[in-house]
Amino acid sequence: MTLQDLLKLLPSAPCEAGTAQVLGVTEDSRRVKPGMVFVATPGDHHDGHEFADKAVEAGAVAVLGNKAGLTEWNGVPYVPVEHPRRALGVLAHALAGDPSHHLTVIGITGTNGKSSTVLMIQRILQFDGRGAACFGTLGYEIAGKHIPAPHTTPFGEDLAAMFQRAREAGESHVVMEVSSHSLEQERVAGIHFTVGAFANLTQDHLDYHKDMDSYRRAKLRLFERIEGEGCFTVVNREDPSAAAFVEASRVPCHTYGAGGDCRAESVFMDGRKTNFTARTPWGDAACTMRLLGHHNVSNALCAIAVCGGLGIPVPRIAEGLASLERVRGRFEHVENDRGFQVVIDYAHTDDGLRNVLKAARGICRGKVIVVFGCGGDRDKGKRPKMGAVAAELADYAFVTSDNPRTEDPDRIILDIEVGLQHAGQRKYDDYQLITDRTEAIRAAIRMAKPGDLVLIAGKGHEDYQILGTTRIHYDDREVAQQILEET
Repeated sequence: MTLQDLLKLLPSAPCEAGTAQVLGVTEDSRRVKPGMVFVATPGDHHDGHEFADKAVEAGAVAVLGNKAGLTEWNGVPYVPVEHPRRALGVLAHALAGDPSHHLTVIGITGTNGKSSTVLMIQRILQFDGRGAACFGTLGYEIAGKHIPAPHTTPFGEDLAAMFQRAREAGESHVVMEVSSHSLEQERVAGIHFTVGAFANLTQDHLDYHKDMDSYRRAKLRLFERIEGEGCFTVVNREDPSAAAFVEASRVPCHTYGAGGDCRAESVFMDGRKTNFTARTPWGDAACTMRLLGHHNVSNALCAIAVCGGLGIPVPRIAEGLASLERVRGRFEHVENDRGFQVVIDYAHTDDGLRNVLKAARGICRGKVIVVFGCGGDRDKGKRPKMGAVAAELADYAFVTSDNPRTEDPDRIILDIEVGLQHAGQRKYDDYQLITDRTEAIRAAIRMAKPGDLVLIAGKGHEDYQILGTTRIHYDDREVAQQILEET
């Protein structure tokens, strides 16, 4: 495509910019090759214009950015656009052949449960014989091949390439997590969503969004972009923000949860499975799944509403749910012969921790011992709230380091301790502060008696820890397994 043809896709951009053939688009000057367009996007620490000269030297045929009044940059056309990253997404997908227009794209947004819900939907679709790729926190999977995930939602040019890859691999569906950051930063620009689902909204990422209203508005952007024949949305009726998402939907909306279109009745859980009856507009079915906790029943109802809306028979949906063995790092058991349970989970918000501690309570006949911390350089307001949840629902807590990043890990731990103390917990009697995560896990496992459950929360599937600006290998499951074998 020529530069002039591409610019016609951007309503605010001038179209008289030459007939150079465009071979690609990028916001990373290090990726620029001859024939590419460089998009100067704003960042937290740098402005893309700082690297525009390097991009031109590497062969960029044009520069796009948000500087009004410019028409040229170092000898190549400069195209002013209102939203550079939105333009990047539109152009990247156009150059890839707009693959999302040829796929059924399902986007899941929410604070907690996105990964589990995405995998449930993918599994149901595959069980029904439909090719389904998935993109999210646990990685990107296309035609059975796994690609590590640096972000919950990739950046625009990478996302366009993955959609193109999914289409070329013969997939018919893509199920993806859509984070608030990606919506705010226009990383999903250029994608045609068929289905959008809202799971929940609880405190997280307020270091970025500043307040809950801004956080909610970011997530609403997913629903505002879904329109067209055959499209629909899905909303968790039990969430306090449900009405805002229902109102934002421009297409038919299916709800789930208490009072919703899809509901769960006769819920029963034992130590290894969950049973419930799904009541839906498309019929009812008895459901059994290996995932535990009422939060996973809610995730399953979201998956049922999405797949029911896509026309999959409800009994078939139930079979697909039953076939999902586990979700990595989500209430995942570490097997041992010690008579107590050890569980790894990604819960890193107060609501997420509440959900998994309730699930632990439901399958534990002894004490629930929790190990958790909070990430550094992130939302500080949730730290005492997580401490309060641990005080309420755990019998004993070990507060430790998570990903401290550039913050003092002991300072983070003291922020969490405030919540424990306000709940009347006493140090050593009810909780301990152990900065070294391995030592905290070791102390929890040594404390456990037959019938108890040790919940190691916060990192889940992650196989790293970020100390300062350095990422080291660290896997809660590996650490717990090693300690179990040595004690």
